[in-house]
Amino acid sequence: MHIHILGICGTFMGGIAAIAKSLGHKVTGSDQNVYPPMSTQLEELGIELTQGYDVSQLEPKPDMVVVGNAMSRGNPCVEYVLDKGLPYTSGPEWLKHNLLQNSWVLAVAGTHGKTTTASMLAWVLEYAGLKPGFLIGGIVQNFGVSAKVGETPFFVIEADEYDTAFFDKRSKFVHYLPRTLILNNLEFDHADIFEDLNAIKKQFHHLIRTLPQSGKVIWPKQDVALNDVIAQGLWSESETLGDDWSYELIKADGSEFNVLLNNEKQGTVCWQAIGEHNVKNAIMTIAAARHVGIAVDHSIDALGEFISPKRRMELKADINNIKVYDDFAHHPTAIKTTLAGLRAKVGDEKIIAILEPRSNTMKMGVHQYTLLDSLRDADDVLLFEPENLNWSLKEQADKAG
Repeated sequence: MHIHILGICGTFMGGIAAIAKSLGHKVTGSDQNVYPPMSTQLEELGIELTQGYDVSQLEPKPDMVVVGNAMSRGNPCVEYVLDKGLPYTSGPEWLKHNLLQNSWVLAVAGTHGKTTTASMLAWVLEYAGLKPGFLIGGIVQNFGVSAKVGETPFFVIEADEYDTAFFDKRSKFVHYLPRTLILNNLEFDHADIFEDLNAIKKQFHHLIRTLPQSGKVIWPKQDVALNDVIAQGLWSESETLGDDWSYELIKADGSEFNVLLNNEKQGTVCWQAIGEHNVKNAIMTIAAARHVGIAVDHSIDALGEFISPKRRMELKADINNIKVYDDFAHHPTAIKTTLAGLRAKVGDEKIIAILEPRSNTMKMGVHQYTLLDSLRDADDVLLFEPENLNWSLKEQADKAG
């Protein structure tokens, strides 16, 4: 089958392309900006890429057009597909019918930590010999790729709440058919598509409704918004970080901690990750792995060899004892927890934070009053103002002193 993907260079759609190619399909695609590293990865797989959306790319007619969620009405290729009656679908829907419906899906959803937690989970399953497939929104450094077709029914997916496509405004994750579900946390984000937190809660409960009775959902009991979601109805098994699972920090930066199940110590994780938020991610990873039959001590050993994904406190340089990290955090809570973990690691050493608030939600100004406070653990802060910012970054910086 010839599959043509519109918007192929995003992490998710690029992952779809890699999976489709691995399943034996002919894959082509286009994007407004075809650029490395995704373009390089796709071309190395033998996927032909087109810059821009000239309709000539749709001749000869592909068997299926997969439409990325960045596509909208008015796009020349979208209009051509509709006018000519070409068969089309979304990335999540294609994945559901071609892979996920025959898999044991382990999904990771939440406002923060999805990429890191899904990467942990994929690695723990691999370490246990389960050879899972996965589709994750970042390069999983233990594998060197962001997407892979597995050798067993187990498939790990980063379950994003963003909308599916211009013709399907439900969250992507309602298509994923999870049997094991981690809910990391829930806060207001994606203000460009969600009116308020209640609108996001509604989508999360739609996800809960897709879990089979034999499935399991794992979430932190202290998260008020997630408790609200669960209170709307739960028909599956559940475990929580709080009632069932807990931890004891041995090192304040989270690089060493004890794992507790029903208040009994299961073992100690010693790893390269930092931050108490990552400790919580790890505990829920261990719980999810246990649901598919992996012993807790085996998961603990696996986490000892886990390498965080790219752009998640990724060490980019270490020159003259000056370390430069790159991190994807773009929500005040994520920024605050990331810096708190780094502060716990370095103690009184100087931290310089450099930030450009360029996510859609940041540009809209939803977090303008909490952004600067999230940077308090840094000694110095450099702020870069992106284009089309709808509020005064300088004004907020001046108020914060």
